[in-house]
Amino acid sequence: MPRKKVTIIGAGMTGGAMAQRLIELDICDVVLQDDPQFAGTMHFGKALDESQAASWEGYSSRISATDGWEETANSDVVICTAGAPRKPGMTREELLNGNAAIVRAKVSQAAKFSPESVIVIFANPMDAMCHVAMKASGFPRERIVGQGGTLDSARYRYFVADALGVSPVDVHGYVIGGHTDTTMVPVVSQTRIGGVPLTDLLPDAKVQELVARAMRGGAEIGELYKTGSAYYAPSSATIAMVEAIVLDKRRLLPCSVYHQGEYGIRDVFSGTVCQLGEGGIQRTFELPLTDDERQRVVAAAEATKELVKLITE
Repeated sequence: MPRKKVTIIGAGMTGGAMAQRLIELDICDVVLQDDPQFAGTMHFGKALDESQAASWEGYSSRISATDGWEETANSDVVICTAGAPRKPGMTREELLNGNAAIVRAKVSQAAKFSPESVIVIFANPMDAMCHVAMKASGFPRERIVGQGGTLDSARYRYFVADALGVSPVDVHGYVIGGHTDTTMVPVVSQTRIGGVPLTDLLPDAKVQELVARAMRGGAEIGELYKTGSAYYAPSSATIAMVEAIVLDKRRLLPCSVYHQGEYGIRDVFSGTVCQLGEGGIQRTFELPLTDDERQRVVAAAEATKELVKLITE
């Protein structure tokens, strides 16, 4: 049986970190695809560098690089990181049309060479870029999934764990809605720590402080880096999704999916809990929300619809 294959479009800091995390899992071969006009030979350098780590890390999977698309053919998963990163002080929305053109071109080629693949969108503004990818690929909603909620949830869980002095592994909580600083919705009402409701362990003021910090998670990292954006946690969150798909783990992860009735929302990408496995999105789940949380989730979807209207062809 041939090895599974994952193509990562874009070999910047995030794409490179994704490649390292994925190759060290030893579950698939990896192809780094990038444009030499922007990346030079960085993707070739990263592929060779990581290949030379195999002896000590103990993996047999292969990692290669290409400027073209033939080498990416028949990928099981394609991760699209291509696009300009968010700079300090920049909103994800400001990246809109420049990144839309890049995503459109890249996804069109990826879909041509890997017509049965699942495409994971990382480029920002992520929910809107999922619309671009769906149109460019012609893929059904099951095979276009946006990374966002996995990262936002990881940040939220860490802040909760840190405040309580417990392991993040034992914090169970999801961030759904949009993947922007103003539209993401940490679902406090369903957050549990070892089965105990978060609201039983911390006062409301502290909970809201954690929520606010989670919603600015990416901006805070950008302010600290000063010259770029986060890539360690984003790569971890993305590869958790890819691993679930490649190994058919059927994990429940918060992702951006083309809503067809979830929370009363239709025809727009927004975050909810999805079952990820072979073929992409196998099921979606609606969390039981408070009235306020539900209103914010609906408002997030409406904000994405307005953003999609601004995308030019």
